Amino acid sequence: MANRAGRHARTEDSDNTINYVQCDGLAVMKMVKHCHEESSNMDLAQGALLGLVVDKCLEITNCFPFPKTGDESMDEEMYQLTVMRRLRRVNVDHLHVGWYQSSDVGNSLSLALLESQYHYQTSIEESVVVVYDTQKSSRGFLCLKAYRLTPQAIQMYKDGDFSPEAFRTLKVGYESLFAEIPIVIKNSPLTNIMMSELNELLPEDKGHNFLDLGTASVLENQMRSLIERVDELYQEAVRYNKYQQVVFKQDTEKHRALAKLAAENAVRTSKGEPTVPEEEVIKQFRPMPVPIRLAAAITSGQINTHAQHIAQFCSQSLAKLFITESLQNAKEAKEIK
Repeated sequence: MANRAGRHARTEDSDNTINYVQCDGLAVMKMVKHCHEESSNMDLAQGALLGLVVDKCLEITNCFPFPKTGDESMDEEMYQLTVMRRLRRVNVDHLHVGWYQSSDVGNSLSLALLESQYHYQTSIEESVVVVYDTQKSSRGFLCLKAYRLTPQAIQMYKDGDFSPEAFRTLKVGYESLFAEIPIVIKNSPLTNIMMSELNELLPEDKGHNFLDLGTASVLENQMRSLIERVDELYQEAVRYNKYQQVVFKQDTEKHRALAKLAAENAVRTSKGEPTVPEEEVIKQFRPMPVPIRLAAAITSGQINTHAQHIAQFCSQSLAKLFITESLQNAKEAKEIK
């Protein structure tokens, strides 16, 4: 993914490069179709987004899928250039403005996503990544979100320092790695007219299942993923606590050795003998490597995403239950009369 943004690097100075994303219905349908086709094979769907920027609005007008990585004979960069060149010949928007990928049960935030978006955003300043959740959308909840890296996250990635001190200095946390950009789906007037006509052709018993309560499988998968992420975060916390214990033990031994050396040097001074420099003791204690905290931040972001999805599903399900209860009571009261 790192070589899929083939332009000269530019720096990200502010986080207001893009205010919102406007996506054409055709591009959305292409992404949805590709993601569902790959999800049936348990593969990750990825592709390029094409469009242009107009007054801090990123307009996505077209897209095309990336070739599967299993084909070694395929040159991905040459493939993308060929597709964009041919789109240009037929007068279709061919400017590369980002990429998209599929997600399953909200498992979109990852180290690979962070690295790929960093290369995109430092090469194409206005680029975004659009994440489509196949499982949630299959249950009737369209989940299409656009993200950009924050300037703090880009600076941290440029420095290559993911230590706790770097996170504290740049004020980066799991909630500030990515910034969600509002996304709007826009269709042409002719498309809206056609959709209205198709809606009228639907039978009355179809297309109006707004009170569908079949969200148990989605909630179950969300809870299972949440438990796995919490366990991963616990393992990261255990490793960091062990590091702190080792550092504390080393510091204690070093201070004890320095105190002993100071006493010995005092005796040597009283006898007129040369003292031993403290560096001889300090170099015996090598500094412990600081554990990278990026994995913990990503895992915390995944937990936050799962918690938000679960809260949204539960609130919607409770609302449907109350509405269904009212309708059922009204139906029973009508039957009694």
